[in-house]
Amino acid sequence: MAAFMSSYNAQAYAVLRIVSGLLFALHGSQKLLDFPVEASAGMPGFITYIAGPIELIGGLLILVGLFTSWAAFLSSGLMAAAYWMVHGTKALFPMQNQGELAVLYCFIFLLISAQGSGIWSIDDARK
Repeated sequence: MAAFMSSYNAQAYAVLRIVSGLLFALHGSQKLLDFPVEASAGMPGFITYIAGPIELIGGLLILVGLFTSWAAFLSSGLMAAAYWMVHGTKALFPMQNQGELAVLYCFIFLLISAQGSGIWSIDDARK
């Protein structure tokens, strides 16, 4: 790690967790609430009613840092399934099948699941 950033490791990780959780929650609110933009009209019901709540609730839990490891693990699995069910059927590589976001979410949430909530979280405050 670069020496000039090493003292900000905990803060950078917290920002990664917060921003990833917020963006993931917005995907869920798009599916369930048509906010901030309307969801795709042709989206299958199982995506709306299974993925939507996991994205919204899981993203909010990751954002605030409550039950973070479990929420991130479930969200990581959802993104792995999304990749192989939606994108992986089109082509193998993410650059070919537009699955980069699913892959990034999957591995970011896998890291968060392994690392825990870190600073600036409800889990940390409950210790």
